[in-house]
Amino acid sequence: MMVYMLKSACYMAAFYAIYSFFLSRDTLYGRNRVYILISLILSLILPLITLQTARPVNIPFFGKVFSEVFITGSQASQETGNYVQTAGTGWLQILRIVYLAGVILFSLKLVFDLLELAFLILRHKKDYNNIVTFSGLNTAGFSAMGHVFINSRLNPEEAKEIIRHETNHIERHHFTDIIFIELVKTLQWFNPVIYMFNRSLRAVHEYQADECCIKAGITVINYQRILLNQLFRSNLFTITNSFSNPTLIKKRMIMMTKKRSGSLANLKLIAILPVLAVLMLAFSTCSESSNPAGNMTEDVAPPPPPPPVPAAGEPFVVVEEMPMYPGGDMELLKFLSENTVYPESAKERGVQGRVIVRFAVEADGKVGRTSVLKGVDAELDVEALRVVSSLPDFRPGKQGGVAVPVWYMVPITYTLK
Repeated sequence: MMVYMLKSACYMAAFYAIYSFFLSRDTLYGRNRVYILISLILSLILPLITLQTARPVNIPFFGKVFSEVFITGSQASQETGNYVQTAGTGWLQILRIVYLAGVILFSLKLVFDLLELAFLILRHKKDYNNIVTFSGLNTAGFSAMGHVFINSRLNPEEAKEIIRHETNHIERHHFTDIIFIELVKTLQWFNPVIYMFNRSLRAVHEYQADECCIKAGITVINYQRILLNQLFRSNLFTITNSFSNPTLIKKRMIMMTKKRSGSLANLKLIAILPVLAVLMLAFSTCSESSNPAGNMTEDVAPPPPPPPVPAAGEPFVVVEEMPMYPGGDMELLKFLSENTVYPESAKERGVQGRVIVRFAVEADGKVGRTSVLKGVDAELDVEALRVVSSLPDFRPGKQGGVAVPVWYMVPITYTLK
């Protein structure tokens, strides 16, 4: 969950950077509103998507590959294990508690604000329309939950224009946007970018409502005068569209007189594509190719057709009659599983992983030329070499009726409980 939240925060930061640098100054308010909402949705979805990239092939080997052998062990000292766990996860536990506490607090605040608005509607709504008149609150008016809230101290002209402005918010369902971003904020309360998105979305809402009022016939001068009259009024609720939000007055007045952006400004959205591609690749993981046979050939380069006869003295890759372990391959895997020892010091250090050992069954049936193709830790590598070297003699392989050496490979995976 913590990793998901951090990835989500990174996506939000990237989306907001694009908005801030390329889109925020345009007067295409509908586009900007959609961009902000989609950015938040994608920031919640994209961390769940991981690109699967192929693991680089770095083990050039040809020969018979045995199925994987798993060696499982538990850490030698329970006290040591507990200490490592406490030291490694204590701070994560603290972060988890702090994060959950923040989520609970922001959720309670959202619920409290909604209940307070509902009680305000029940107490002050007198008619069957959606106008709620109140007094005593330090705000000119706002809209929320499908209602327009108007302060009784306003004169008729101001009340009329503010009602028109707030009605535009309701008609465009801006309150739904606010509830959505407040829910996202409860999850991302630690992320400063969500507060920037919140401020920008509210600004876009006000720009849209202002634009509709001006198109309806009110002059820009009169409209700005009404805004200035409410300059020192502050909004009461954080989940409402407030006409007298003092932090947006200056920007709203600038946007009213700004030249309208053309449709070509939409081409700026292309800027998000390379940023999105970089982020998705940064959060991708490396995966091994699937292998229905269940062996370890996914770590082995796909072999080109081997030469029919190797160089003098070199083991064969495949022969007419392959070497045979006494009792068959299952007995060989059983021998390795029962005789491989998990080094105690490796357990204490929490070392685990997969060691791939190559060996040759010589012409006399003995195991030789052992080497580690892929190692994990010196102790684990040495143990894997030891147990492979101790394998009993095979029945040698033959090519053309003559006993010859043949390459083999076996992966041994050490895992801790």
